[in-house]
Amino acid sequence: GIAYVTAKAGIPVVLLDRDMDSAQKGKAHSDSLVSDQVKKGRAKPEEKDKLLSLITPTADYADLAGCDLVVEAVFEDSAVKKNATEQAEAVLKSSAIFASNTSTIPITGLAKNSARPKNFIGIHFFSPVDKMMLVEIILGKKTGDKALATAIDFVRAIKKTPIVVNDTRGFYVNRCVLRYMSEAYKMLIEGVPAPMIENAATAAGMPVGPLALTDETAIDLAQKIMKQTIRDLGDKAVDPRQMALINTMVDDHGRFGRKNGKGFYDYPAKPAKKKLWPGLKDLYPQLDAEKVDYEELQQRLLVTVALEAARVMEEGIVTDPREADVGSILAFGFAPYTGGALSYIDGIGAKQFVKIAKGLQKKYGAEFKTPKLLLDMAEKGETFYERFDPYAKGDVKQAA
Repeated sequence: GIAYVTAKAGIPVVLLDRDMDSAQKGKAHSDSLVSDQVKKGRAKPEEKDKLLSLITPTADYADLAGCDLVVEAVFEDSAVKKNATEQAEAVLKSSAIFASNTSTIPITGLAKNSARPKNFIGIHFFSPVDKMMLVEIILGKKTGDKALATAIDFVRAIKKTPIVVNDTRGFYVNRCVLRYMSEAYKMLIEGVPAPMIENAATAAGMPVGPLALTDETAIDLAQKIMKQTIRDLGDKAVDPRQMALINTMVDDHGRFGRKNGKGFYDYPAKPAKKKLWPGLKDLYPQLDAEKVDYEELQQRLLVTVALEAARVMEEGIVTDPREADVGSILAFGFAPYTGGALSYIDGIGAKQFVKIAKGLQKKYGAEFKTPKLLLDMAEKGETFYERFDPYAKGDVKQAA
């Protein structure tokens, strides 16, 4: 996907994979995407030829020697990423920028594997890369200005919207997305029927339900992220009931998500539509649908995400409320009618929002704990756009 959008922008790409067969498969993915565009009349055959001529598949790190920017996109395992970084840097010119497309592992930690941490940065794409407009650029503690400028230029060249975030586990967007998915797992474990969870999400304004979203990103990836988090932060970092649910799906039932045709949904051959897997109702004793507060389900899904966005502002991970709002809508479609995750809180009012969150915390636990920042804003009657005024000091910089 990353190779495709880069070549589409006219930039030559070296597509490196563990063996030539995998690299050729990677190029074939670009071929199928551009062939689809030609079929729909959105691209000319000669544009397809030009795009594909810009992608050079290889299994040899030496072919990276002339590259100005490398984007590492191996799977979420620190050891595998360490190996890729060391092998690439052994052949790269000293001015080259190395970017990791990690979705959750902190960049500062990964940069320790680099001989030149000032040239090391995070460029986090969302899948499917050809459709998603947002890219997170993540600054490690030692990331230099040149690396940041190169990353922003690259993201703009491939016609995507960059937001710049400071380093943390999960950065900004994934921290919010993981809260959204995690709340749905909690609902499943409570016995809420799966169709109610998905319908509540879309009724709340989300374009995709949390279970469908997990399928898109892959359930085994969720498992890898949870396991890496436990390795890094200890057992208490992940809810054992949620870990058990994901392990059951992946290890006992072989359900990895859309990619193998079975996840929380079943994916029959087209034109048939996906359907929720009937086996979900056998995993936990089911609540009677009449007894489930449907409006509260909607509220839980939005409030848990908005609280995480507020925590990210409190920690200084994101410093401009516009980037937090734009990021939440472009990356995972946070109820666009609200204006974004922080505008959702501003629209309700901090005082009322805190009251709602405290009620949910009593019933559903610590995930709904209100950060100090919000308590302070509620007391002062402030909004995010007043507290973090992006237009103060005569700053009229364009929104992302």
